[in-house]
Amino acid sequence: MALSSPSSPSSCLLGLLFFLIFSVLQRSIVVAQLSLNSEEQESVYRVLEAVNSEVPWRSLFPDDFCSSAPHGVACDFFVDGAAEAVHVTELSFGYVSDYSPNPPCTESSTVDSRLLLPFKHLRKLFFYKCFTERPVFMSAVSISASSLEELVFIENPSLVGSLAGQLGNLTSLRRLVLTGNNVSGEIPGGLGDLTNLEEIMLSRNKFSGEVRFSINKLKKLKVLDLSYNGLTGNIPESIGELPKLLKLDLSSNRFSGKIPHTLKNLKNLEFLDMSYNLFTNSGIPLCLAEMPNLKELYLSGNFFGGHIPEIWDKLGGIVGVGLSGTGLVGNIPASMGTFLRNVVYLGLDNNGLEGTVPEELGYLSSLNELNLENNNLKGRLPFSANFAAKLGDKLKLEGNPELCIDEGLWSPKIASSLGQLKLCKKPSLPNPVPFSGGILVTPVYLVSILGFFVSLMLVVA
Repeated sequence: MALSSPSSPSSCLLGLLFFLIFSVLQRSIVVAQLSLNSEEQESVYRVLEAVNSEVPWRSLFPDDFCSSAPHGVACDFFVDGAAEAVHVTELSFGYVSDYSPNPPCTESSTVDSRLLLPFKHLRKLFFYKCFTERPVFMSAVSISASSLEELVFIENPSLVGSLAGQLGNLTSLRRLVLTGNNVSGEIPGGLGDLTNLEEIMLSRNKFSGEVRFSINKLKKLKVLDLSYNGLTGNIPESIGELPKLLKLDLSSNRFSGKIPHTLKNLKNLEFLDMSYNLFTNSGIPLCLAEMPNLKELYLSGNFFGGHIPEIWDKLGGIVGVGLSGTGLVGNIPASMGTFLRNVVYLGLDNNGLEGTVPEELGYLSSLNELNLENNNLKGRLPFSANFAAKLGDKLKLEGNPELCIDEGLWSPKIASSLGQLKLCKKPSLPNPVPFSGGILVTPVYLVSILGFFVSLMLVVA
């Protein structure tokens, strides 16, 4: 068997692998040999005690935190000029799961920005369900470390105050996640200057005012979630200048005006949720047809009005469509059943849709939920018994008084979702007519006989 030459690709890859393994081991040995400076060591103890004073942290972890620390506290190796040192790079608190057993928080958990000052090399600060009773202001958890890459606060209902003046120095920040807190005020304009941001999640807070930060500067942004706040005004046109954006969620705010046509430039966008705002009388945006990677589209709760546009041939990859309560009128396009072959959820309820239900919707093999409630649909439901049984109570048809189903389609499994839907009348058959000799014939048969005799008389004449 021929041996690989020293310069072959496999030899190069093997050499690179050994180099990486050696580098990691060497780094670990260096970190283990170096000690955390006493100021940072003491600061870690103080933060742990502020988060959970019920745990004897000093006796449980008497050694250097960079050689032995609870999960959620991490260090790394740095070279400052000619000097080598280790510093704390991660502080994560709040038990998430057995896979992320961070130091647990208590009802009295708190923190003070002065405790965080010594951590000049911190890259990640994380709090999960820590501030639940005792009010903690955003200013108390502010950190000025320009090295910070992740600032994460999830489900901390007692975290209050505003972001004003809290973000200016965080030029390395990649993730800003503040979700499920009570942070309020306007989103600071300085947010647009943090050009390394890849993820902004400010959902479920009390932010208000308009979106004024220079959003078009954030060219690396992949996720923008401002949902469930009190934001107002128009959505800035510059939102279409985010080439890497994958998810845009602005739902449950008070945005008004029109959805900007510049969304068509978001060619990589996969998730779009603008539901439950104050957009009115502008129709479903046609620019959606120019977003080929869209997989989820939710616009419910805005009175767009108009008809459902014929754009679905360009959106075959969609798995979820929510157009509930959007003031739609006219017919349901058959093209939705023709082109949305991957759709799992389709919500068209609480509109003014009329006409019959397209037979093509019954061919959507991936569909798990179809909501057509509270429209003006009529006629026979064209679905098969197998299709109806598959969807079960996720086939929602109530509130369409002129819609009917065949008797064979009804089953206890879907009864709750049908409401007062009536059974379709069976096609009327001709009534039999008595004939002499006790034979029953139909009117059609009588006409046939009469026609025969007329023809015979014409021939004889």
